Amino acid sequence: MDELIIAGQFNGPADSGNGGYTAGLVASRLAAAAGVATAQTAQVTLRVPPPLDTPLRVTAAGHGIEVYAGGQLVAEAAPVELPDDPPIPPISYPDAVAAATAYPGFVDHPFPTCYVCGPRRPAGDGLRIFPGPLPDGRTAAPWLVPDGCTEVTVWAALDCPGGWAILAPGRPYVLGRMAARVERVPPAGTACVVLGEVVATEGRKAQVRTALYGSDPAGRQRRRELHRLASARSTWIAV
Repeated sequence: MDELIIAGQFNGPADSGNGGYTAGLVASRLAAAAGVATAQTAQVTLRVPPPLDTPLRVTAAGHGIEVYAGGQLVAEAAPVELPDDPPIPPISYPDAVAAATAYPGFVDHPFPTCYVCGPRRPAGDGLRIFPGPLPDGRTAAPWLVPDGCTEVTVWAALDCPGGWAILAPGRPYVLGRMAARVERVPPAGTACVVLGEVVATEGRKAQVRTALYGSDPAGRQRRRELHRLASARSTWIAV
């Protein structure tokens, strides 16, 4: 079919692609293969750490696609339906700002230059989404949407807040699988809230889900309530 390249700036660990960004990029190629404008709901499985700045071959595979680095399968994607779970309840933007002050990654971060949640990324470079703990065990982070936000950016934003719901000091996790649905891409400058929560754990694997909320950009709602813009369910694996 074609090729894709994960640019070096979109790393998670220092030498491989951020899982959510990579999954979103692969999902966008799935949409292109299906001849539709957006990925709707897609599931992406990462088989190995996605290499950076490397041409990756995209091929059709059944109803989905596969992505290869040489002969090594890197990722695969297919359409999927997300479970009809109750939505993660939103919190206010000021409450998310307060939660982020206790972001554990400020003190101990396995991948401090991560494109999404790395505190060593300067403003305007990474997304700088810093999920802090809530009293009920969820995570929450504020996010001011940057210029040029796309569906791929939204997939990335849905990634790390779920991981930080399970991450513990001395035991890093990485994304293994992600299924997401983007209902609307927020315009630049939108004040959003990203939430994560653990669904289940089994051995080295954890099932988490995340949601992105933002205000109505057209101002149709007088009180500017938060509306769900995207949601995801993911599998994280301890390394």
